[in-house]
Amino acid sequence: MQDWRSYDAVAETYERIHAPRLAEPARDLVAVAAPPPGGRVLDVGAGTGVATQAAAEAVGEDGLVVAIDASVSMLEVGRRSRSLRAAAAQAIDLPFRAGAFDVVVGNFVLAHFRKYQTALADIVRVLRPGGRLGFTAWADGNDELTQTWLESVWSVVPREILEPAIAQAAPWRDRFRHRDSLEEALMDAGLRHVRTERRQYRFRYALDEYVEGLGTWATGRFVREMLGEREWDDFRERTRRAFAERFSDPLNDFRDVLIGVGSKP
Repeated sequence: MQDWRSYDAVAETYERIHAPRLAEPARDLVAVAAPPPGGRVLDVGAGTGVATQAAAEAVGEDGLVVAIDASVSMLEVGRRSRSLRAAAAQAIDLPFRAGAFDVVVGNFVLAHFRKYQTALADIVRVLRPGGRLGFTAWADGNDELTQTWLESVWSVVPREILEPAIAQAAPWRDRFRHRDSLEEALMDAGLRHVRTERRQYRFRYALDEYVEGLGTWATGRFVREMLGEREWDDFRERTRRAFAERFSDPLNDFRDVLIGVGSKP
């Protein structure tokens, strides 16, 4: 049985619905991390490779960008869409020599590391001295869209079951909503010249597309595993009606994002 925490089963949907939106903060992350022309970049937790593509455009034809992700399906979808140079790998025990990269980026991945301190230590290892490490992290709280989704989820999965399960998939989501926590993590990893900034993005979705995309997030993947396919389809239709009653179509999803970067001494 497939682990619900994996993105393998939702890779195609993720690429179609979310990748075009997440490309914008990915481009901003790469711009802040500023890989040099002809440089070497590692994209950790690359998913389908939106940050990988942004980094490839930044370093040019003489550069090298490598994408790693634990989900083979996400990388396969990314390779079809973006011709990624990719490897299935975890952020711990990276299969690269020390100092191999000028820049390492991670787009919305830091909160998913079970032991983020250990992951950061190995990521810093593969950075050259003077190299830069950058991450994005969601910084938003609950809004009406999120609350409507959670009300639908709680109607089928009790909160006392849901919350511990989601904590397995993104154990540090709440911690890295805050600038001081992100800065502290980067400094504790040995980085210097650490800075963070907060930006807001507007993601526009057709209503049906938005509801379908909710199934790719951790809560959606867990609920789908709990319900099974037939009940999941019924649940998703009830959720679609709840959103249609409350919101106009298309939807505007405003999301706050932290961008943090630091340099290896």
